[in-house]
Amino acid sequence: MSRAEKSCAGAVQRFLLVLLRILIGWHFLYEGYVKLTAESWSALGYLQQAQGPLAGFFHAMSASERVLHAVNLLNAWGLTAVGLGLILGLFTRLSCVGAILMLAMYYLASPPWIALLPRMTEGNYLLVDKNLVELVACAVLLFSDTGRTAGFDVFYYEWKRRRPSGDPEGAPSG
Repeated sequence: MSRAEKSCAGAVQRFLLVLLRILIGWHFLYEGYVKLTAESWSALGYLQQAQGPLAGFFHAMSASERVLHAVNLLNAWGLTAVGLGLILGLFTRLSCVGAILMLAMYYLASPPWIALLPRMTEGNYLLVDKNLVELVACAVLLFSDTGRTAGFDVFYYEWKRRRPSGDPEGAPSG
């Protein structure tokens, strides 16, 4: 492969990774928006239907009204914050970690393992479902640093680079 072909392939790869970040961000942002604006949305049903090794943990969350309220708020606002972070390329790595943690919880609440089939789902899965695929995609994004390629992380890291060392706030000493 020639140098020009490698350069073009690298540019296409970076573009596709940024596009992947934005698309996953849109998915998270829209899910958060729907949950924040729906008058009657609650994670109650999802938590009560949890199966698998952590089912008791998820059922316990649904049993307490205070915990359920906190879960609802954390889920809706977490989805929204992660979505905005990924779309804007702002605190991209932190957004990826948040996405991975949320997707892991969704996966573990309803794991697509053969011993748990059949059940009500939107498709037929065996071990791998959309949550696991999106989780792995977010792991790729975590190590791709796409916020520095196209996003507001460019400005953050530039500000951080220009800050005098030893001065956490960037303020003049004196």
